[in-house]
Amino acid sequence: MHEEILQSFPAGSPQAARRADDYANARQHEGIETTVVMDLETDAFLVLADHI
Repeated sequence: MHEEILQSFPAGSPQAARRADDYANARQHEGIETTVVMDLETDAFLVLADHI
């Protein structure tokens, strides 16, 4: 499986996790399979597009 970073949300920002989830849900409604992960190295929530 190949993953592409669609968007990054700094974890220190207010409600960053919710913004990442909202962004991921919007992409899913467009037919794009997504996953939200926390990248500890960059301290950011990443929205990934899942490609097989």
